[in-house]
Amino acid sequence: MNRLALGGILILCLFPFNSCKKADKTETQQKIIDRSLPGYYDIDFQNIFTRQESHSPEDSKIKSKLSDYYTKFWKTRNLSGGLLVARGNNILFEKYRGSANIEKQIPVTAKTPLHIASVSKIITSLAVLKLVEAGKFSLDQKVNSLLPSFPYEEITVRNLLSHRSGLPNYSYLAEDKRYLWDKSKFMTNEDVLNLFSEHKPELSFPPDTHFAYSNSNFAILALIVEKITKNPFPTAVKKMIFDPLEMEHTFVFQKQDSGKVALSYYNNEKPFSFDYLDCVYGDKNVYSTPQDLYRLSEALFAPNFLRKDLLQQMFTPYSNERAGVKNYGLGIRMMIFPNGKKLTYHNGWWHGSNAVFVHLPDEKVTIIAIGNKFSNAVYSAFRTASFFGNYPLKLEDETVEHGDVLGGHSNSEAKSNSN
Repeated sequence: MNRLALGGILILCLFPFNSCKKADKTETQQKIIDRSLPGYYDIDFQNIFTRQESHSPEDSKIKSKLSDYYTKFWKTRNLSGGLLVARGNNILFEKYRGSANIEKQIPVTAKTPLHIASVSKIITSLAVLKLVEAGKFSLDQKVNSLLPSFPYEEITVRNLLSHRSGLPNYSYLAEDKRYLWDKSKFMTNEDVLNLFSEHKPELSFPPDTHFAYSNSNFAILALIVEKITKNPFPTAVKKMIFDPLEMEHTFVFQKQDSGKVALSYYNNEKPFSFDYLDCVYGDKNVYSTPQDLYRLSEALFAPNFLRKDLLQQMFTPYSNERAGVKNYGLGIRMMIFPNGKKLTYHNGWWHGSNAVFVHLPDEKVTIIAIGNKFSNAVYSAFRTASFFGNYPLKLEDETVEHGDVLGGHSNSEAKSNSN
């Protein structure tokens, strides 16, 4: 048999195998992506950014600065967790250290999901915005038209997303002797709604007149997602966001996960215990990795992840009653500096976990930091934004040491242990 004929036979033999492999992959994708829910999108992650957007002549200097920063703020202070910094689709720095479980000697790796605390609010916001994009409701729709037992007639979905509702924080109410919660029982999102509907505590201010950060807003938003999608919130965001974006190591914590998730620790390496607030989600309770959150940040740069006008509204500052640099959009914080530079981000704190998500639209830069051994030093990652643009932020030891979470959280907000 000549070589040409043999080659033809090999091609014929291999063709069915390759076809089956492709068919199997397509079938697997169809199983993963539930197109019955808003959120299906086909993002070409390889072509979101141009080469110029992913590379800069300054990158070698920035890598050196990031290495020095990591040694000073992570290694020297014995932090546990992960740090990832990228420009476009080019990862400039990525490191992991510490333990997911000290007793079992399980290290933190690139695939270890860690609690991202209030960075979860970005995900809740995106789930809501995807439902708005699908025409399920509007941003200015009254909440009680979606959740009839919600007792405040003037509060809108936008008010919840922008922390302008006036709702008091449910964790404070649980401590109030008038509504005292039995701490032997886990509180759920339904319990949060029932607390408001049964007792109707006074609002902190009339809706849309002030900004006040309150976890209640996002606990109620998670219920709206459940009501509209007819799925539990952990399932809904998995189908709408995590699966389509291939965020394979990201999930919403539920009670049954308590024995298998990475622990969070005090800085003396004593583990935090789960408490009665640990089953409320929307405001917190997403576990993720720096790589998965980087994937989410990349999607925010993609042209077809979220309709352009909704993305613009997400990054619009809504609280302008008083002049200042710090503001809040829809589920995301921002700083708008006098020089015109705009930095968008969210920090998080829950038990021993600290998290930072920075998304720099101008420079196409992502900064992700997640720590699971409590330290304010994790928030220093926020300030590395100054390596990339004219952001007037400095890496100062004393600022971090004195507990400034670098994002405008007031003392009253910090009491809730979730920023």
